Amino acid sequence: MRAVIQRVKEASVTIDGKVKSSIGNGLMILLGIEEADTKEDIQWLAGKISRLRVFEDENEVMNLSVQDVEGGVMVVSQFTLHASTKKGNRPSYIKAARPETAIPLYESFVKELETVIGKQVATGEFGAMMDIALVNSGPVTIIIDTKNKE
Repeated sequence: MRAVIQRVKEASVTIDGKVKSSIGNGLMILLGIEEADTKEDIQWLAGKISRLRVFEDENEVMNLSVQDVEGGVMVVSQFTLHASTKKGNRPSYIKAARPETAIPLYESFVKELETVIGKQVATGEFGAMMDIALVNSGPVTIIIDTKNKE
């Protein structure tokens, strides 16, 4: 699994001109799933994100997690995070999981993250054409790949 995590002041997902979900202060997570991903990847990544200290404390030091600041969390599936650009100019998405694999893993990740942070997670809609709006705070953007845990 590959995640791009952005600290946001606000974020929303719009589908067909209607806002599906939105959050205020918190984390926007773009999640790419590949065929080799497992339940262990889900658990590790959800735990890592929940503990990620990217919010400022009273001394303006990034020392607080999304749980500490009671922030919102939004997860949007994004298969393009597994794009390969090694050959030519058109990206290949061969490493991205097919929907029959990706959808259950995506849903499991959202549920695991909800369990870990103790609150509902806002989402997009798997496979839909979505318009994502966000205000990146900082800016703070972190990339985590479960295949690079060490």
